[in-house]
Amino acid sequence: MLSPTLNVKSWSFPSRFVMLLCGLVVCSVAIALMLNAQVGLSPWDALHQGISHHTPLSVGQTTILMGLVVLGVSWAFLRHPVGVGTVLNMALIGLFIDLSLPHLPHPSVLWEQWVQFLLGVVVLGVGTGMYVSSALGAGPRDGLVIALSQNTRWGVKRIRTAIEMVVLLAGFLLGGSVGWGTLAFALLVGPAMSLGMRLFGVRK
Repeated sequence: MLSPTLNVKSWSFPSRFVMLLCGLVVCSVAIALMLNAQVGLSPWDALHQGISHHTPLSVGQTTILMGLVVLGVSWAFLRHPVGVGTVLNMALIGLFIDLSLPHLPHPSVLWEQWVQFLLGVVVLGVGTGMYVSSALGAGPRDGLVIALSQNTRWGVKRIRTAIEMVVLLAGFLLGGSVGWGTLAFALLVGPAMSLGMRLFGVRK
């Protein structure tokens, strides 16, 4: 089981809610950094784009639909609880990304693109640790990782990496934009998420 070393349940609801919102903003900025780096979509974004190629749904609509599907699987089969953080993650991440994109760099030199992309991965891990530590509910995809970690002997790092690799393959087969950054994200986001959760006192 995940056992926070910080007693987040003793915090006031407003404090935890602020932590949640800050974590969602940080995650959104991280995703925008990676998008502007243009070295490849994350596996989930590649999957969303690939599905949109074969359906009348937009990428945004596909993102919401997949969030609902993942949430349903986590709740129905793994009994992972749904909290206010879960709902806000689905509703606000896209909005915050759109607000962040115009204000972040668009590097054109390859090494700068990779530095920005890798920074985005690390920042995403920190943001994940922030909003998970608020104990108000993880987002659908992070919730699936945590639920699987709680129900298996695998840690967050291994679970997240395994899921990202499966999603990466599905996105590639459906025609999503896959680049070297996609593979790097799939391999690095698990360790980044694990580091971010430990940074904010959430341990496996």
